[in-house]
Amino acid sequence: MDKRWKLKNRGDDETIKRLAELLTISHPLANLLAQRGIASFEEAKSFFRPELSMLHNPFLMRDMDKAVQRIEKAIEHEEKILVYGDYDVDGTSAVALVYSFLKENFSVNIHFYIPDRYSEGYGISFKGIDFAVENGFSLVVVLDCGIKAVEKIDYANQKGVDFIVCDHHRPGDQIPAAIAVLDPKRADCDYPFKELSGCGVGFKLIQAIAKEKNIPGKHLNKYLDLVAISIASDIVPITGENRILAYFGLKLINSNPRPGIEAILKCSNIIRRKETNGDVPNFLFNRELVINDLVFLVGPRINAAGRIENGCNSVSLLISTDAEHTEKYANQINDCNTERKNLDTQTTIDALAMITKDERLQKAKSTVLYNPDWHKGVIGIVASRLIETYYRPTIILTKSENLITGSARSIKDFDIYDAIDACSDLLEHFGGHKYAAGLSLREENLEAFCNRFEEIVSKGVTDEMLIPEIEIDGMLNLSDINTKFVRILKQFAPFGPENMSPVFCTKGVIDTGSARIVGKNHLKLTIYHPEIPGGPHPAIAFQQGEHLTYIEKGIPFDICYHVEENEWNGNKGIQLNVKEIKIPD
Repeated sequence: MDKRWKLKNRGDDETIKRLAELLTISHPLANLLAQRGIASFEEAKSFFRPELSMLHNPFLMRDMDKAVQRIEKAIEHEEKILVYGDYDVDGTSAVALVYSFLKENFSVNIHFYIPDRYSEGYGISFKGIDFAVENGFSLVVVLDCGIKAVEKIDYANQKGVDFIVCDHHRPGDQIPAAIAVLDPKRADCDYPFKELSGCGVGFKLIQAIAKEKNIPGKHLNKYLDLVAISIASDIVPITGENRILAYFGLKLINSNPRPGIEAILKCSNIIRRKETNGDVPNFLFNRELVINDLVFLVGPRINAAGRIENGCNSVSLLISTDAEHTEKYANQINDCNTERKNLDTQTTIDALAMITKDERLQKAKSTVLYNPDWHKGVIGIVASRLIETYYRPTIILTKSENLITGSARSIKDFDIYDAIDACSDLLEHFGGHKYAAGLSLREENLEAFCNRFEEIVSKGVTDEMLIPEIEIDGMLNLSDINTKFVRILKQFAPFGPENMSPVFCTKGVIDTGSARIVGKNHLKLTIYHPEIPGGPHPAIAFQQGEHLTYIEKGIPFDICYHVEENEWNGNKGIQLNVKEIKIPD
């Protein structure tokens, strides 16, 4: 699929010059800082050297004082507390975090609950509330869901069960009547950072309890691995507090992962060996883990339990300290992940075939597909897969109980939540973010929903938006690329939404004559510029072998790429990871 190359606006020239001099870095690196709103030495220091002391006071979040007071009361009166969360990575990691903190720091009667994706659906369920009533839980702390559960919270209030809601999704018109509702996206919440993950909101809650109980902040650090996994997996912006939390969470995972994460990494063949020097473990990794490893290796495995069986297994894995138990849960979850991959592969094939056979679907600006037999646990993944082929807002629907339920994924600059909100009169439930959402509706409303959604998308999506875009941070001469450049570039990590790994562009490059196909259609190159000093640099262009014939002719071409440090057989070197090659017309 051809992509649009869009060069980002360059930072202010005076700022770039000043930063380059103050930090003794090249102008291309100074430009990256200026593009991120960094204009001074102190701001650059805070960016490159984040500290946990930079986190905001948790009591700035609306209702935090009420939440802490209610939990203190429950602890003092030895009430039974239920920690309740969504079945995805964000929800299960949040439950593991809050459950572990309360269990380890207080004498509490505490249990956790993850709703079943198939019999209960997303969020707070009547069944979950009844479970709390029947088992004597007077307080429920709910994580990563609940912000729109107005009717459910009213039901819980009638049953005498108090709820504390910790969520990060967009609220509806009415805030639930819970004891406390923690959500930085509340219109009446002045919390300075709005983009926390669900687990991030959970972390702010335990941070507030620790502050109130004079528990040293360093005792919270061991939970940051869970927060980092949630940030990576929920695709929230890695800016502000999220960048600080992800930075330290990744450090923890790379140095001393909790037993459950260690077991997952072993299943992923990431940990080569573990040694113990006294009480201090020493983990030997095949390479340093980055955010993408959490997105593609750790997150899907934690998610798989909730997709195929039950998310309780994921929580049990994350809170366990017993090696035998963690290995058992990790193997179960790994098996679920294998089954999940088989299911989403076949469902994607079926979905693509539906589009191919229907001319109307091919010409539409949106993709909305329904098959009552598709597995509910993989429809979100399939929606993302379809966007790789048909780049447009996509909703995949299946049958669950007596309703049609679906997952929606969007493209750059189109708010799919708002589009679904405009169809809310046809829906039973919906919720989510700008780029990902969930919904449910009755079968008799399906046709009307499909028609209206397509109408809304057609008005909001231009033809240009239907062409995937590669944002280029700046033009770069190959002579700018050296070991110092790469060393400083690595300090821009952790990379993710709104702090993506920089993409550079160099025009008119030539291969030295070593170009060849490796693996499955990957192009291995050694690149230099015939007119500008610098290089040659090794490069890899995944799935771009079709350009080999042209490149072998020795004619200049353009590339956009990441600059990376590549390690092979213990040797480190610079490599260009080529995102796309453009052959001149």
